[in-house]
This record gives sequence, C-alpha cells and structure tokens, in this order.
Amino acid sequence: MGVLRSPFLRNTVIAIGIVAATSAWLSLDSYAQRHGFFINRSPSLPNWAYYFERGKVVKRGEVAFFAPPSNKLVHSHFGAEPPVFGKIVYGMPGDTVVHRGADVIVSWAAGAGNDAPSEQVVGKLKPVSSVGEKLVPGPTGVIPSGCYYMGSPHPDGFDSRYAAIGFVCTRQIVGVSKWSLL
Repeated sequence: MGVLRSPFLRNTVIAIGIVAATSAWLSLDSYAQRHGFFINRSPSLPNWAYYFERGKVVKRGEVAFFAPPSNKLVHSHFGAEPPVFGKIVYGMPGDTVVHRGADVIVSWAAGAGNDAPSEQVVGKLKPVSSVGEKLVPGPTGVIPSGCYYMGSPHPDGFDSRYAAIGFVCTRQIVGVSKWSLL
C-alpha cells in the first residue's frame, strides 16, 4: 500500500492501466469489425451457426452472407428490413448459368482453380412460392465480374435461382464463413 502513496507512482499506474485498457479495446474493436457470427434460422443451410470474416475472398463451395435486394417478394417474406442471407457460392464471375426445364445449371471452364470444365445442377425452379406467389426465374448467361450465383440445396431455397434475388454482387456481401457449428 505504501508504494502507491507517491502521487507520481499512482498516476503512472493509472496511466499505464488506461493505455492498456484502450489498447485492448481497440484490438477487440478492430477484430469485431472484421468478423461476425451468423445464426441460421432457415432450413436452406445445413448448419445453425456460422463464424464469418468480412473482406475474405469468395470461393466456390463456401458459405457467404449477403444483404438481399429490396423488393416486394423479399419484404413480404422477411419484412421491411430483411436479415442477412447465408447461401453457398455455386457460381463465380465468368461461369455460365442456364435453365434446362426446371433445372438450374452452373458451368465453368478449366483453369483458375478448376481442374477441368464442369457443370453442376444447383437448384430446381418452382413456378410459385410455398404460399402461392409467382416466382420469376433468375438470370441466365455469363455471371458478371464481381458477382456470384448463391444457392442452397433446399428445394424451397430462396436464392439466385429466382429474379427476386438474382446474382449477388460484391457490394452486397457481408462476409464469408470461416467455420460453422452443427
């Protein structure tokens, strides 16, 4: 107790404490600005919780989180301020999306991380939603630079297969999953 009787030592200890607390706060704040936690409340993804990183490069097969577009169909199901959506990245810039009947297919060329040309059925189109609303098929053709086809294996998935969501572009992306919990 006698050591801190000196005003100089007491003020030095207080100053060091303030600097240490501020440094810790700034480190945590910086970390929190780059990372987030997503609770999945829909059956469209297999896991219930995801830890994500903002600004991470988007790769095929990863789960990414994005702000959905503002339109009547999104608002009718998710409210005036819809939550962030989480979907699987099925299509990358330069890939091609086609509709063959009800099948939605993404195809890509060899190169840039792809061993060989390939295509994948990424969803089935439905004419109406589970509550009877008309569903307009999503975009087809080459996925533009900076945009992605985001989808879900769930048959009722509300994703890029429909025009109300469309291609998801970089400006909409909130983050990419680093890991998930079952």
